[in-house]
Amino acid sequence: MNAFYPIYRIFRSYLRFFYNHIQYRKVYRIGLENIPSSNTPLLIACNHQNCMNDPLGLVLTFRDRKPSILARADIFEKSTLANNFLRSIGLLPAFRMMVDGEEAMKKNEQSFKITESQLANGNTIIIFPEGMHQNRHWLGAFSSGYTKMAFEAAKMNNFEKDLIVLPVCNHYSNYFGIQNQLVLKFGKPISVQQFFELYKTKPRTAQRQLDALVREQIENRMLNITDDINYNAIDFLRNSYGNLFAKANNLNPNKLPQKLEADKLLFAKLEEAKNNNPALVEKLYKLTNNYIENLKQLNICDAEVESNSGLLNAATQLIASFFVTIITFAIALPNILLYIAPTPLINRLKDKMFESSIRYGLSVLLTIPLIYGGTFLAIGLAINFYIASICMALLPAMGVLQWSCYQFLLKSVRKVRFAKLSHAAKQNLIATRNGLFMLCNKVVE
Repeated sequence: MNAFYPIYRIFRSYLRFFYNHIQYRKVYRIGLENIPSSNTPLLIACNHQNCMNDPLGLVLTFRDRKPSILARADIFEKSTLANNFLRSIGLLPAFRMMVDGEEAMKKNEQSFKITESQLANGNTIIIFPEGMHQNRHWLGAFSSGYTKMAFEAAKMNNFEKDLIVLPVCNHYSNYFGIQNQLVLKFGKPISVQQFFELYKTKPRTAQRQLDALVREQIENRMLNITDDINYNAIDFLRNSYGNLFAKANNLNPNKLPQKLEADKLLFAKLEEAKNNNPALVEKLYKLTNNYIENLKQLNICDAEVESNSGLLNAATQLIASFFVTIITFAIALPNILLYIAPTPLINRLKDKMFESSIRYGLSVLLTIPLIYGGTFLAIGLAINFYIASICMALLPAMGVLQWSCYQFLLKSVRKVRFAKLSHAAKQNLIATRNGLFMLCNKVVE
């Protein structure tokens, strides 16, 4: 390990750059002071929101630790490339009864022995107690395996050395595409030593008590929309009306940590209103779903209704955005290949939540080295390697600019689509939106 550690650090820095600045526009890591010193046995328990991006965000947080991660076994079977990449960043397969079957559970013994031994020796293990990623902002049921792992690791040291469980929550502004925002909130360290004596006589009770403390911290820090029936309506409201709600509560909706707090408060208000006036909240959710359906049929978003642009303004913006996008794409053509390359693999995915992870993983392991390397050689041989070095340094920034221009172009297309509607249709959408937001004000007041 020591011989390869410099190479590992260089590789991790490379991954961190593209993760922190290209994959995401901003990564907020809150509560880093809660991470114990590097020689402390540490078990990190985190909610699971976005496939492989979750463990990557945690692994790339550390500079003096090399965590190992237990992850759902089936992601190792996606491809040889995926298997090698996951193991290279410290992931180990964990099999689940409901997904992999009883026979496969026997394979967990090897992974658990490795992780328990690493914990006992003062290393770091990352685990996702939900067992599988969610496709929405809510907290699933926990498996108790991670608590048993903690106690068994302590047992290897004859319960003479403390072990820390650190609850963490992650939250994404958007699961798909690039240049979104990510929040990682590190909770308060939980000493497992306080349960040692209880575990010796009542292991299940000790595990349940530890699990309850971990879950409470994660749930308190994340957005946990427990109303599954009305989830789509609530999710839409927090991303539309929620921006006004945030500002009204002196929170900035453009900064994800503050938006997260606003969304949690908004959901709490909606739940309170549902208990006090269920008929009114039911009406709100019904109107919201109707409005969502109208937007889908017209292939527009709430932002276009809010802006209410005229056709001339919308057409001018479309033309300008089209030419700017074409120019940026022509200047840095290799970046287009980066985005197109994973498409055949992504189109075969049954679980679309893997899309962002596949794009990032395939890019940093294969297409960026090949395409950027090829571009460097081509420019270097055709012109000179000084110019080639400058181009290589500019390509990532140009990729971000290209993505922004492309997103602006898509918004411009939707704006024209809205502007072309009849006056009556536009006024109906605006009136519906205004009525919906007024009802929101009444519900959360």
